[in-house]
Amino acid sequence: MSKTTVKDVSTVAESSPDSGTRTPRTEGGSRALALLLVITGAAGLLAAWVITIDKQKILEAKVAGTTFTPGCSLNPVVSCGNIMESDQASAFGFPNPMLGLVAYGIVICVGMSLLARATFPRWYWLTFNAGCLFGIAFVSWLQFQSLYRINSLCLWCCLAWVATILMFWYVTSFNVRKGFLPAPGWLRGFFGEFTWVLPVLHIGIIGMMILTRWWDFWTS
Repeated sequence: MSKTTVKDVSTVAESSPDSGTRTPRTEGGSRALALLLVITGAAGLLAAWVITIDKQKILEAKVAGTTFTPGCSLNPVVSCGNIMESDQASAFGFPNPMLGLVAYGIVICVGMSLLARATFPRWYWLTFNAGCLFGIAFVSWLQFQSLYRINSLCLWCCLAWVATILMFWYVTSFNVRKGFLPAPGWLRGFFGEFTWVLPVLHIGIIGMMILTRWWDFWTS
């Protein structure tokens, strides 16, 4: 009796002899990437959750005719209340933290799936990378608004900024190294050895902007 051999297509890409096209292969991230996604997702989720609670308390206080000062409002510069009550805090018509509760929750789910050795096709990784790109663009806009329009800082927002920056660069690095994003060989090599340089540089630039924006306050 003959036996039929079935090829495992979960991790091996197949090519069609007729069309010469290559079907998307699946990839699972390393344990380090999985842990990074879980940790940064949890940090962002924590920040979004605390901001949501404080925003609710501010609204309740207004209805009651009183005021509520969030615990992270420490001085005229580090004032979470100013951020939460600004128009920019509801960029899409609803409080920004509500978006964070969903987005960072998804990041945690992806990280936990990778820890369970799940693999995903190219389109999934690129979609996830696109979500991270939206996140970093939105965070950059919020940073500008916070520093130069609202003129205040929110410590919980800063935590979400750092988390988003880290996940964006490491997910992008993964996609470049795996060939999901087209890139020259030297760039793949750079990401393979020095991925950490980009988020450190990115966070350092933001830190310098914060330092110089309120230099007189910090040094007084």
